Formats: sequence, C-alpha cells, structure tokens
Amino acid sequence: MEEGERLQKVLARVGLGSRRTCEDLIAEERVKVNGEIAELGRRVDPEVDLVEVDGAPIGIRPGLVHYLLNKPVGTVTTASDPQGRPTVTQLVPVEPRVFPVGRLDMDTEGLLLLTNDGELANRIAHPSHGVEKEYLVQVGSALSRAELRQLREGVELDDGLTAPAKVAVLDGGLMRMVIHEGKNRQVRRMFDSVGHPVERLIRTRIGPISDRRLGPGQWRELSSAELRALESAVATGSKRSGVKPSSSASVDR
Repeated sequence: MEEGERLQKVLARVGLGSRRTCEDLIAEERVKVNGEIAELGRRVDPEVDLVEVDGAPIGIRPGLVHYLLNKPVGTVTTASDPQGRPTVTQLVPVEPRVFPVGRLDMDTEGLLLLTNDGELANRIAHPSHGVEKEYLVQVGSALSRAELRQLREGVELDDGLTAPAKVAVLDGGLMRMVIHEGKNRQVRRMFDSVGHPVERLIRTRIGPISDRRLGPGQWRELSSAELRALESAVATGSKRSGVKPSSSASVDR
C-alpha cells in the first residue's frame, strides 16, 4: 500500500479549490513537490514534503492556523511576560498554541499575524523577502522636504542604514510609511532621527493583508485567499532578493 495522501486531496484541504480544481493545477504543471513537477496520482507526506504552487511554498501540515489580530496599545508581543503585562497570545485561542510573527512594541497598535506555521513565519519575518509593512504615523508637526527625503532615501541608525522607505504625507503630521525591514522599533527610530518623535503608530497592512473593520483587540483567521496571497508575496520577494524559500530568520522583531 502506498504511503501518504494524494496530492490533490491535500491541496483541496488547505483551500486551493475542489479536488477537480487541484487536479487541474497538477495537470497544468503548476505544482511541485520537493522541487520536482508533480504528476497526477502523486502522494505526499504533509509532515515532510515541500509543496509549491506557482512557485509559492504551501503549508500543508494538518492543524495549521493563521490569525490576524488588531493589537491594542498596552499589550506586549510575546507569548508570556515576566512582568505580568497583557500579551497578544491572551487575545487569541489558547489551542493550538501560536506565536506572533514579528514584533510590535507595547505602544504600537495595529495588525499582527499569529500562527503555528513556523516555516511561513520565518519567511515573512526575513527582511530579505521584501514583505511590506504599512503604518500610519502621527507626529507633532509636518516634516520638511529635506526630512521627508531622508526617510525616503534611508537614515543611519545605530544598527545600520535603513533601506529606502515609502512615505506619503496625508495631513500635516499624519503620514503613511511603508517599509520591508524588521529592525527593532524601526519606524519610531527613523522619525526620531529626523527630529519628529512619533506620537501614535498603527500598522495597517502586512504584505497583501489589511482589514479596516477589525477593532482593537479583535482577531480572525486568514481566509484561504489571503493565505495564498501572503505565500505568493513571500515567494515573489524571495525571487527578487535571491533568497531560497527555505531560508529562515528570527520571528522576534
């Protein structure tokens, strides 16, 4: 008896469509298993095999969950806190155990991913994969053209030069900033470096994922379409930077 599950069944289970749709994906040679183009009838071990669809690695292990949380001010981005402060993991289901992807400091609010999918989390957190993070930034006064140019071209911090950022002025001291790195407290330190301390900071987008309807402290699971879009965004960033899909990095940023 052959071991493993049929590939089309596994793909259907993780939300890529009906079994017939997944059979078509395989027949169109859009699916690879361990780097090789898959054929109809292929069986896979979800615990071991690497499956890619259109070049994007797909999490196929049973029991994977992916939560989107609107982190409120005053919570810390850890699984537990020795000082007894509220943590982001207390806002989502206890089981299965999940961990945050990246870090938002206690005074920063907005979107945060939590998951038990370590492979995807590592790829999202790795700065070389180019996953964009978008923020609304409130400072006390408008920036000059020279200060905006500094942010857009990159500023020197104590841990190195930042990559160029996208900065758009919305209204006076309210701006939208997009970065793809994960330096500690990066946005705050960038604005500090040009003499404009951040008064309020909200992360509004992680790659293709956003949700204006999610209130502070609320969470929901990513839809299958959102998860596929996120996996595709990570894979695209990897190809641009030359990073292999299996590259990993600390998710604590």
